[in-house]
Amino acid sequence: IISGTEIAKQIREELKQEIAELKEKQNLIPGLATVLVGEDPASQVYVGAKEKTSHALGVYSERHDLPTETSEEDLLLLIDKLNKDPKIHGILVQLPLPKHINETRVLYAIDPKKDVDGFHPVNVGKLMIGEPEYLPCTPHGIQQLLIRSGTKIEGAEVVIVGRSNIVGKPIANILLQKKEGANATVTVCHTRSRDISFHTKRADILIVAAGRPKAITADMVKEGAVVIDVGVNRIGKTAEGKAIL
Repeated sequence: IISGTEIAKQIREELKQEIAELKEKQNLIPGLATVLVGEDPASQVYVGAKEKTSHALGVYSERHDLPTETSEEDLLLLIDKLNKDPKIHGILVQLPLPKHINETRVLYAIDPKKDVDGFHPVNVGKLMIGEPEYLPCTPHGIQQLLIRSGTKIEGAEVVIVGRSNIVGKPIANILLQKKEGANATVTVCHTRSRDISFHTKRADILIVAAGRPKAITADMVKEGAVVIDVGVNRIGKTAEGKAIL
């Protein structure tokens, strides 16, 4: 079993040191702005975690919580303001956005140099050719889990279940690159794949980002395979009413 908690702790300590050196040597404090529109409970948890981690690492953090009825125009004005703010080096707009706001238009409005999620088409293109400014957070985290756990990636058969722009597609691109911690043979499965188990059974590394629980069962995984489950789903409640994840 790979301990994501321990690996995350290692990465945080490394980042804390790097940020301290930036302050000492260049008098630079990295600044991160998070933007949350609405009151989605999961989104509030994610944004809260980002804010807490930023403070723990010594990053300057700005949190912008906007009401659900915020117009697209007002959101774009805020992004433009953050783009021009020299204190802010990274902008994270929490998804999903309310239905009346065009997510694509909003994500494209972020300065590519501040798009630390890697969603802007400029950054997507740079990732494709192996010259990314930023690696998308979750896919990069998956790669770090594999590298730091000692999993052999080069030449491995990697099967990814899910083709989202947030996880499936970028992790496929990352593991295909001609770089250390990559050079894998990658297969991407999705809802139109005819026989997913055919592919998952031959995977040395199986990455599941399907967006629903129990998409993969034990009989779909070969012995000795490394399995990374990306999703977090509520599958019920305890007797006390707490969510079972």
